[in-house]
Amino acid sequence: MIKDNLLITLVSCIFFMGLVAWISWRKTRGSVDSKDGYFLAGRGLSSVFIAGSLLLTNLSAEQLIGLNGSAYGYNLSSMAWEVTAAVATIAMALIFLPRYLAGAFTTLPEFLNDRFDADVRRMSVVLFMLGYGLVTIPSVLYSGSIAVMQLFNVPEMLGIGYFPALVTTVVAIGLIGSVYAIFGGLKAVAVSDTINGIGLLIIGILVPVLGLIALGEGSFGDGMTKLVNDHPSKLNAIGNADDPTPFGTLFTGMLFANLFYWCTNQYVIQRTLGAASLAEGQKGVLFSGFFKVLVPFMMMVPGVIAFHLYGPGLGSIDQAYPRLIRDVMPVYLAGFFLAVLLGAVFSSFNSLLNSAATLFCLDVYGPWRKGKASDQDLVRIAKIASVVIALFSFVVAPLLYFAEQGLWQIIRIFTGFYNIPTVVIVIVGLFTRRVPALGAKIVIVFHVIAYGLLRFVFDEVITLHFLHQYAILFVVEVAIMLTLGYLRPRETAWKFTLNAKVDLTPWRFARPLAATLFSCVIALYLLFSNVGLASGDGLSSLFYTLLLSLILANLIYWAWAAKPPVRTVSI
Repeated sequence: MIKDNLLITLVSCIFFMGLVAWISWRKTRGSVDSKDGYFLAGRGLSSVFIAGSLLLTNLSAEQLIGLNGSAYGYNLSSMAWEVTAAVATIAMALIFLPRYLAGAFTTLPEFLNDRFDADVRRMSVVLFMLGYGLVTIPSVLYSGSIAVMQLFNVPEMLGIGYFPALVTTVVAIGLIGSVYAIFGGLKAVAVSDTINGIGLLIIGILVPVLGLIALGEGSFGDGMTKLVNDHPSKLNAIGNADDPTPFGTLFTGMLFANLFYWCTNQYVIQRTLGAASLAEGQKGVLFSGFFKVLVPFMMMVPGVIAFHLYGPGLGSIDQAYPRLIRDVMPVYLAGFFLAVLLGAVFSSFNSLLNSAATLFCLDVYGPWRKGKASDQDLVRIAKIASVVIALFSFVVAPLLYFAEQGLWQIIRIFTGFYNIPTVVIVIVGLFTRRVPALGAKIVIVFHVIAYGLLRFVFDEVITLHFLHQYAILFVVEVAIMLTLGYLRPRETAWKFTLNAKVDLTPWRFARPLAATLFSCVIALYLLFSNVGLASGDGLSSLFYTLLLSLILANLIYWAWAAKPPVRTVSI
């Protein structure tokens, strides 16, 4: 029976993965020979592919395992990392994206070169490449492989030891994921991400439904009643100082961490830079924000269900989701789930690989050739760079096994070396005209030194939450750049050069939809708080009053926005 189940799982998994690969191949034939075709999908991505790719690029195995584990072990406070990202998508759609597309930038360092100088461009490339190559890409491969091994017991399946199974899984996932990035470019990544994203949404809805049925011993309604009434504190998203994500951090470093990720991180924003128009880009980015609002229901509520089913007795909080999947997922859906899980891992991996190759080709190789490299040369070098980076990650990823307890700490620490200075430089660069390149260079050097001291030298003395440290460093570094702009301003004010290659007409409903998205974030925190489900006494009258106020405000705003624009006739 076990062999039969395994065969069904593997065959169905291969079928679904093959279907995704075939559709991606059909959609990308003959469209990846030029520079824009390979790196920006020919600047022709629609809102559906942008939203789907953003969703899968951001969500991977570590979220499935980690967020559910956090909900199992603590409460819903860690949903802040996902839900508040919706606010950053609003900033991307309304503030950053119009400027990026107006300049027809392919990479963020290209914008920094235009705003400051070539040295700032090179320094930013070094930060991104070191972050991607040494930590981010290997950690995505490693965490994805661990998730697959936990959920499907790969060592027993293959009859080999744990570490050889880990290496095998890393290489298998890496090889398949590399195919999309190396041969299909950004468009293949976006198409495959969108299809896998549909699968992730199906699984994301199915798992909590099946979990509630199991919790209610066959009754969905009884399961929902137990979820809401038993241990209501598990449904509290307002984290205190002892929780993984204190509520106060939402208004300090969390804001800047999300701004970096959604507005300035190359491997995330690259699919928005390939938008067919500003309107399509805004739609895609905002739709992805609504998906982020759904994450607590898909990737944290199952962890709470696991706590109700198994109690606090699991060996590790990271065992909560794998245990729930093994218990509630029907055998005939196991292959589909494995395909979706692998698709989520592939997405993050091949997006990182594609973006690292893009940075190398357009911000290192291209400038080195002084613009003499043809599109064919750039695409060829990108494929070679992707192979080299992939092979390097195959070596580094399994080595993280020997620092397993420190994996998440390594990721957190290293990201902190380049996220805040990048946000500072981009924001100051966009909204000032006289701040010189010297300010950007000083900020990069200052941040690396200051952050290194905070994390490695004074970490036992300065116990302030690292997200609050982000906020303090942000303020200090903005002050440094503005001071340099006052004391040593540019001789000539920087002037943005319009070089649009797509229609820059904004989407008419971008602002009202952004307001609705922001309202959904507020409503979600009201729902998962002491005025909502976490009270244990049901939804309070205050909750209904505040919710109705939000709905009324949205209806008024939408009614105003829906009015046709007034047309004036010039004589």
